Amino acid sequence: MGKIIQLPDDLSNKIAAGEVVERPASVVKELLENSVDADSKWIKLELEEAGLRMIKVIDDGHGIEADDCEKAFFRHATSKITDEFDLFRVKTLGFRGEALASISSVSQLTLRSSTGDQTGTEIVVHGGEVKSIQKHTKRKGTEISVENLFYNTPARLKYLKTIHTELGHITDTVNKMALSHPDIRFECYHNGKRIFFTPGNGQLLQVVQQIYGKKIAQNMLNVQNESLDYSIQGYIAKPEITRSNRNFISLIVNGRFIKNPIINKAIIEGYHTFLPIGRYPIVVLQINMDPYLVDVNVHPAKTEVRFSKEKELFDIVKQSVYDVLHRQTLIPSGAKQEKPKSTQTSLSFDPLENQSRVSEDRKQLEDLSNGFQINETLNDNDNSKFIADVTIDQDNPYENIKEEPAESETIQNERMPVMYPIGQLHGTYILAQNEKGLYMIDQHAAQERIKYEFFKKKLGNPVKEVQELSVPLSFEFTSKEAITIEENKELFESVGLFLENFGDYSYIVRAYPSWFPKGEEEQIIRDMVDELIDGRSISIEKIREEAAILMSCKRSIKANHYLNHQEMEYLLNELRTCHDPFTCPHGRPIVIHFSEYELQRMFKRIM
Repeated sequence: MGKIIQLPDDLSNKIAAGEVVERPASVVKELLENSVDADSKWIKLELEEAGLRMIKVIDDGHGIEADDCEKAFFRHATSKITDEFDLFRVKTLGFRGEALASISSVSQLTLRSSTGDQTGTEIVVHGGEVKSIQKHTKRKGTEISVENLFYNTPARLKYLKTIHTELGHITDTVNKMALSHPDIRFECYHNGKRIFFTPGNGQLLQVVQQIYGKKIAQNMLNVQNESLDYSIQGYIAKPEITRSNRNFISLIVNGRFIKNPIINKAIIEGYHTFLPIGRYPIVVLQINMDPYLVDVNVHPAKTEVRFSKEKELFDIVKQSVYDVLHRQTLIPSGAKQEKPKSTQTSLSFDPLENQSRVSEDRKQLEDLSNGFQINETLNDNDNSKFIADVTIDQDNPYENIKEEPAESETIQNERMPVMYPIGQLHGTYILAQNEKGLYMIDQHAAQERIKYEFFKKKLGNPVKEVQELSVPLSFEFTSKEAITIEENKELFESVGLFLENFGDYSYIVRAYPSWFPKGEEEQIIRDMVDELIDGRSISIEKIREEAAILMSCKRSIKANHYLNHQEMEYLLNELRTCHDPFTCPHGRPIVIHFSEYELQRMFKRIM
């Protein structure tokens, strides 16, 4: 007698529910997606005990026909696709026809729906079994109530966390839906108390404010770009606002919230050296494209997708982020932000209105302050600047300073204001001023940036010279590494690296590119092998950049190094010639600004 049996429907539904319904947030996600697919403009979510007792979703969508209400609970029953070709042009969030069948198999569910043209239908399903079907309200839209989740699978309940944890997962789901669809009004209630809502007016930045707060919204930068295949819009946070993980990078493709490490990498590379090591930005990016260019049927939860033109998408995302950041003055404020009073006006998203308000504030300050006076020892009409004749091997970056007249065109970076040094703090920070207030400059970070851009330029087009070694470097590799080396010998040689087999898995290197930083040769060679093993091509550009960062750090002035006035002035002028003068190559800020207004508030000259 055979051992293979056909599972009954109730058991197969429970197994399917294990994939679709992981926790209450999973139910919320599926129901909200159905409401969005129904072209709803208003969606209300009601919760009791973080959804374990009750989850109710009410919408004003187009509703379900009476004849379709019972069919909606059949497995793989859907109105969103009809044949295999539809799988490659999915325009809806749901399409597999598993949600209602799976949810109803592990809960007590009641559905009420109407198209508005006729009397609606109410259907009650407990544990996957239809208990009753009857006529109901004519109100257009759908209401689904899910009670006592996992009541018939008690083993699943023990894996759930606390109410606060489960509620956190639900609010995260609602946040994602709201960011994906700013044109829909969302309301969320927990135990009768409203905990979240959005206006539904299509303004994405207002949704960002509801989720992340006013301060974050005020420090978001608008991103817009398009190509023949992709349209990109959204917001990225200024580099001064970061988080410790990537969870605050929100990617939305054709209205679907997704996870994609490739796009995440493009965003991070777009920030380039603006991000500190181990820190990540807050980003909300909406990407629209032809449905044929994306496959959404590659993950059970539909959170991962596959792109057919991934390289093109990577490039446009990276360039979009890069371009926006390089149009900004990215000097963070050093003043402590005070909590807004209850009488404070709400955030305006009109930049002209905000600019007008700031102008009015400054007019009121004119009678209260004479402002900062430029150091009397400086002559604004003096065109002399101090130019350094610096060699790469120089230990003291100022030992060869000589005074030479410089053309005014030398300083090209208008994003970084002219700053006049007034002193030094603890031999580490330069204090400077101008008509806009007080500045603190980290001298080590500033020179790191200056030298990094110098070395990067030099290494960007290095002379193709090879350093011959009198004593070869020796390496021991694994069998996998050795195979990779043999398969890519021509590639290694094309970049000036010659690996010679010395028996078994041993190799010697008799020559390597002359631009390899001294003392880092072995690590660079091993990194190149690792990149090939991981399936990535050798990025000479990346290796050169890392070399430039390493050399700039080692050759820059350190903390507790006292500078005279001439040296400070030279450093500040050199900083203004940099392409990105706001952070060191590791992403740490170089300049902190205290505006005149902020200083007067701190000293209570303005209340």
